[in-house]
Amino acid sequence: MSRHIPRALSLAASVAWGELRHDPLRAALLGVRLLPSPVRRRVRALERRLTERARTAGPAAAPSGVRVPAPPARTVRPVPGRVLHLVTNGLPFKHAGYTVRTQQIAEAQRAAGLDPHVVTRVGFPVAQGVLDARPVQTVGGVPQHRLLPPWLPYGQAAVLARNAELAGRLVQRLRPAVLHPATDHGNGRVALALRAAYGLPVVYEVRGFLEDTWLTQAPGRTCADPTYRARRELETHCMREADLVLTLGAAMKAEIVARGVPEERVLIVPNAVGEEFLAPLPDGAALRARLGIAPDDFVVGTVSSLTPHEGIGTLLHAGAELRRRGVPLRLLIVGDGPERAALLRLAGRLGLADGATVFTGRVPYAQVRDFHAVLDVFAVPRTDERVCRLVTPLKPVEAMASGLPVAASDLPALRELVQPGVTGLLAPPSSTQTWADAIETLLYSRNRRAEWGAAAREFVARDRTWKRVAATTREAYRALGCA
Repeated sequence: MSRHIPRALSLAASVAWGELRHDPLRAALLGVRLLPSPVRRRVRALERRLTERARTAGPAAAPSGVRVPAPPARTVRPVPGRVLHLVTNGLPFKHAGYTVRTQQIAEAQRAAGLDPHVVTRVGFPVAQGVLDARPVQTVGGVPQHRLLPPWLPYGQAAVLARNAELAGRLVQRLRPAVLHPATDHGNGRVALALRAAYGLPVVYEVRGFLEDTWLTQAPGRTCADPTYRARRELETHCMREADLVLTLGAAMKAEIVARGVPEERVLIVPNAVGEEFLAPLPDGAALRARLGIAPDDFVVGTVSSLTPHEGIGTLLHAGAELRRRGVPLRLLIVGDGPERAALLRLAGRLGLADGATVFTGRVPYAQVRDFHAVLDVFAVPRTDERVCRLVTPLKPVEAMASGLPVAASDLPALRELVQPGVTGLLAPPSSTQTWADAIETLLYSRNRRAEWGAAAREFVARDRTWKRVAATTREAYRALGCA
């Protein structure tokens, strides 16, 4: 047994005990995640049901309190260029756009001569069922620090105070020159508490408006819900209090400025790609054959989390319409999420079973470009939700770097990526017939697909590489006197 496991068990037990008294559903979910792997594999269906119920239930109550108490102050002499990223979770235990962005920025900063470190939220990843976690783990050359006390108090305010206390000890040891928290507000509030203790500047990175994402996952909830209002107020507090705010695009910047942050304190650092995404795609013939796709079939698809606001149902309806018209079309859906079972049922009702639609489930990040090589068109059929109008996603940027034309919902955030008639096309969200017409036009013009794909790759290579993002963050730190 690893020497780290007894402490992890103690931590997991304290989390489970707190949840059992206040939120039995999440306590049950943690219990399932702590089962030995062979047993856990046999109860995957139960784990999925518990995860879905916890997701749709949302938090038991609105978050309370604004300021996290500052840990005991002590003079720290910062190391120039050393950055401490405060994030919710990280690789290799959690793989999502959020964790990929953290890792890619940190690796690019390291290549640019900075000294980035990452610290995840207190209790991660033990509270997610990973017992054999080390206090420090190097991922891609970047140290990732875990805050793993033997126990945690219950309640968000108490947990964040403990988070700040343990992060304060890390600050004393590492002596960073800048604190770089990324949403959500818990990370921002901890960073502000550390600033109060050590006088370090805070650069708050707004990667999304998670209160709006929560609305899409909580049926019946509205902007008047106390939890929504409390989350929004806490996010706005972090934006206003930070020395500098970074965000992903122009629509997000406009929203942040509208919340009272001076425009000159908001800087755009978009989603981007590494150089490997700009290389020529591999030959997709072997993977096509393995997936049962004929060489002359058209393939339209996406790489995405299967959540309601991604709008995958629109793509399925459009695909069914195209097949009714006689188009030799296959749909390829790469990814997993809470909507997968419902989408599989919908595909069956639309006559898209038996290989007409391929659901791969989650695939390793290193294999994403293999699936890009199978596609003729990359689809982003997001719904007309507030979060989709504001937040620019990462996956279409990766597809554009691979030279794929993109069909996307006509929403402000996606207009920042897709230039109609140049790099792809835009269609009204949820309009099945319009989506089908637009995709059909594109599928039957090989030259247009090639031209738009080449223009998409050129756009990304020029404006959206992690190397460029790292340079932008370095200049931002330098303006604050810490790089």
